[in-house]
Amino acid sequence: MTTTLLRATGLHRRYGHPRTGFEAVRGVDIEVGPGEFFALLGTNGAGKTSTMDLLEGVARPTAGSVEIAGLDPFTDRRRLRPHMGVVLQNAGFSGDLTVLETARMWAGTMAAPRPVEEALAIVDVHERRDVPVQSLSGGERRRLDLALSIMGKPRILFLDEPTTGLDPESRHRAWDVLGGLLDDGTAIVLTTHYLEEAERLADRISIMHEGRIATSGTLSEIVAGAPATISFQTPGVTLPRIPDARVEFDGPRTVLRTPELQRTLRELLAWAGDDIDLVGLRASAASLEQIFLEIAGTTDAAQSAAA
Repeated sequence: MTTTLLRATGLHRRYGHPRTGFEAVRGVDIEVGPGEFFALLGTNGAGKTSTMDLLEGVARPTAGSVEIAGLDPFTDRRRLRPHMGVVLQNAGFSGDLTVLETARMWAGTMAAPRPVEEALAIVDVHERRDVPVQSLSGGERRRLDLALSIMGKPRILFLDEPTTGLDPESRHRAWDVLGGLLDDGTAIVLTTHYLEEAERLADRISIMHEGRIATSGTLSEIVAGAPATISFQTPGVTLPRIPDARVEFDGPRTVLRTPELQRTLRELLAWAGDDIDLVGLRASAASLEQIFLEIAGTTDAAQSAAA
């Protein structure tokens, strides 16, 4: 990354008493460049919402700093606001206004907004411009939220669970819109519960756990070194020893964990030949979901050990 648009360094956020209160964010570092798609994931209660509040300038960090284009989003909020777009989980716009009236009202708060009709067309709600907001489907409302967030041609766009509750077609439409924004140089910071969304869209991913960044990098960097999985219904014969493969049993299924998926699968199939049926054979490389669940499982393990 040659340029940094967003830089967060040593972020902390504590609620309640300065010493004894709950610390939701514990030393988080984040950098995002122009035209980069960054996904911030987290287990339940990991602190990602609190972190997003700090990045957007909604709250002041207890310690650490945030800069967007060299400015503090909390203290310089009025200067930065025209260059930022935010899509919240619940925007709270009046349901009695039409789509066009809502968009025009929003544009009226900006010095140099994108043409209203253009913004609605980008997100594919232009044909619904005369419909009251309360009559829109969930997917249409989310696309309207996105239209308003890009009205000011933001340099950075914050998306908080933007596709939650959308049907697959609406989600794919939203993804196409975001891809176009990236091409125009807009930086995007996303939180989502859909791991496949982060896998498909994000240039870099960070996973938070207990207020800290547990892992960060490109998708390939995050899954590097994690074992691939081969599973099948346990046969009635003893498996051979396959180098570097760890054998586990999950109910009636045999599971092999291996760093060499192709080699292990080749040796397994060669052993089975024509005589042994590997019923329900499945093979998959390491995935973001696997890493995410391993990180989430550290809490369960710690709680079980303390019990």
